[in-house]
Amino acid sequence: MDASGKKIAVVTGAGSGIGRSVALALAGAGWSVAAAGRRTEPLQETAEAAEAAGPGADVLCVRADVSDPDDVAALFAAVRERYGRLDLLFNNAGTFGPGAVPLEDLPYEAWRSVVDVNLTGAFLCAQAAFRQMKEQDPQGGRIINNGSISAHVPRPHSIAYTATKHAVTGLTKSLSLDGRPYRIACGQIDIGNAATEMTERMQQGILQPNGQLAVEPVMDAADVARTVVHMAQLPLEANVQFATVMATAMPYIGRG
Repeated sequence: MDASGKKIAVVTGAGSGIGRSVALALAGAGWSVAAAGRRTEPLQETAEAAEAAGPGADVLCVRADVSDPDDVAALFAAVRERYGRLDLLFNNAGTFGPGAVPLEDLPYEAWRSVVDVNLTGAFLCAQAAFRQMKEQDPQGGRIINNGSISAHVPRPHSIAYTATKHAVTGLTKSLSLDGRPYRIACGQIDIGNAATEMTERMQQGILQPNGQLAVEPVMDAADVARTVVHMAQLPLEANVQFATVMATAMPYIGRG
């Protein structure tokens, strides 16, 4: 907690979608939130929405590209300078890449871009948060990684996204193990078809494993945010290691 008694969270990718929903939910639950993202204007919109929803909301906007080590270092330095400690990282920033491109046609640059954001970015932020949580007094904190249904099963033509989300699961497990001596808990939320800009195509028809196009149901991103807040508010002696939150009728069970 900071001097005001609020717990401190960093949310990456907080300018839109799930990141914005989680930032708003945490602010509404009384957390101070450092909202990070690549573009300043959407972050300011997140902060304004938090302030409109509840007077006294504390949202610090920090422009940061999670794939850039210098940006990540500056992000966590800004949080340390403003609040003095860190209680939660929601490692959310991610990209799907260039649509449904067949594996044999995927450019190297597109592969590298997805890996840089989804995996390297998640590692850099987790490493910085881990250092802060290990060094601070009282010691400890929590990291929640945004996985995906694709951390379990792929969609057609999604090799870069799927590979990185499988890797995030390994990142989560290693963080959980390495964090034990320092009261650093790490869990993962695997999300299926939350209604965001990234999932707009679900409602227009998306390629299925049988080669057909189908409209898929979606859920409100606020339902994801409530789950993250629940995970975040547990005492450090308890941890949701893995949670799956998905649109009830989406074609996940039995996919493929």
